[in-house]
Amino acid sequence: MRSEARGPVANRGMITASIMLATIMQGVDNTIANVALPHIQGSLSAAQDQVAWVLTSYIVAVAIMTPLTGWLAGRLGIKYVFLISVAGFTLASALCGSATSLTQLVIYRLLQGAFGAGLVPLSQSVLMQINPPERHGQAVAVWGTGVMLGPIFGPLLGGWLTEDYSWRWIFYINLPVGVIASLGILMFIRETRHTHREAFDFFGFVTLSIAVGALQMMLDRGQLKDWFSSTEICVTAIVSGVSFYLFIVHTATASDRSFINLDLMKSPNFMAGTVLMFFVGGILSGTLALLPTMLQSLMNYPVFTTGLVTAPRGIGTMIAMFVVGRMINRVDNRLIILIGFLLTVFSLWQMTGFSLQMGMAPVIMSGVLQGFGLGCTFVPLNTLALSGLPRHILTQGTAMRSLTRNLGGSIGISIFEALLIQNTQIVHSRLVEQLRPDNPLTHAPLLAAPFSLTTPSGIAALNVEVTRQAAMVAYINDFALMMLIVLLLIPLLLLVRPPRAVTRAG
Repeated sequence: MRSEARGPVANRGMITASIMLATIMQGVDNTIANVALPHIQGSLSAAQDQVAWVLTSYIVAVAIMTPLTGWLAGRLGIKYVFLISVAGFTLASALCGSATSLTQLVIYRLLQGAFGAGLVPLSQSVLMQINPPERHGQAVAVWGTGVMLGPIFGPLLGGWLTEDYSWRWIFYINLPVGVIASLGILMFIRETRHTHREAFDFFGFVTLSIAVGALQMMLDRGQLKDWFSSTEICVTAIVSGVSFYLFIVHTATASDRSFINLDLMKSPNFMAGTVLMFFVGGILSGTLALLPTMLQSLMNYPVFTTGLVTAPRGIGTMIAMFVVGRMINRVDNRLIILIGFLLTVFSLWQMTGFSLQMGMAPVIMSGVLQGFGLGCTFVPLNTLALSGLPRHILTQGTAMRSLTRNLGGSIGISIFEALLIQNTQIVHSRLVEQLRPDNPLTHAPLLAAPFSLTTPSGIAALNVEVTRQAAMVAYINDFALMMLIVLLLIPLLLLVRPPRAVTRAG
């Protein structure tokens, strides 16, 4: 027993460094692509709603594959699943960088997400194994700090690489990191043989995966195909609906062998917390997807500047995590979540005041405030949702919350992008209605060069400006909708009970 314990302890530093590299690589990749979207869009000749597939495909793959990670680790051992995950993520990153079409890039991002899904939960498991119980808190704190570096350095790194080199380097940058992490895992992590192999509900997993994949495809391509006037959209909607139905019936009738344990549904805290996290994921991913395109396309920000003004959002989240960590055992968790939601609402209200003439300050201030507000919700929501669950379903509850958060992010991006395109078209048509020769505002000197209704170049310049103004209004409408959603979430806190009350009741 002692000889087995010495190995991991002796290599603890190298193991920690290896898994931290893998975790930071995955965390950076969550945000590094956002600032490069306009460049990817131009390079691959894609529309704005189409290029969002680069984000949603990755998130959906992570969501679907996360619940499978624990089962695979139990069957093959943590070391080999971790090694395959890092190596596969690195290879998929190389493929993403070499993509020559949007279709290729989306497929490679799906692979990247599928391999990257296990990096965070597996790194946590390894940390718990190589550290004695008295050092778990310190180990998690170090790991959490590494995780928080992703949202901060992701936009900066993405902006620098895209501006000075190419958008392809936001993926190639993973290659040396992934190789070093893979070698560290191979050399220093000991193989663990698991004799306890839990059963896995493959029917539930497959039906849920098909349902989620078909729903995401419908949302991603709906605007492009004019929604239900398209046979493709109708077919994907039917496939998604039937798969969800089969999944629900199977879950309700398969008792303890189902993909989702029915005991999870009996916890009001878990259900309310999961719904809240779904929408929090949508708001977080939606703003991260919309802001870079708004800043670069409408306000002509260089890509590095875009990364510079969006990075403080991650700093706000990191500060919130430290503050909440000190307060969580002293203050009612529901109060912390309420404060976080109110700060998020205020930041979104600030974003509804964005204009084409504003400077960087409103973007930075609202970003820091929103990052802080959403950061205040992560830990308390996890605590409240999981605190009352029996130990035997705690791991499944954690996996399902990760699944719903990621689904909220991918669905949120798709819906907000679709609304952005649709609202831009509607506002554009309304503005154009006023640009008539009989309108005195359309004549000089009120309508100065290069705008004109009498020359082709003047009309073209006027159309570009009208489209720009309409897009800005559409962005503001999206931010207003996000604000309304967060406001409607606040009453759900009334359904959540304090952890102590749940424990006593149990």
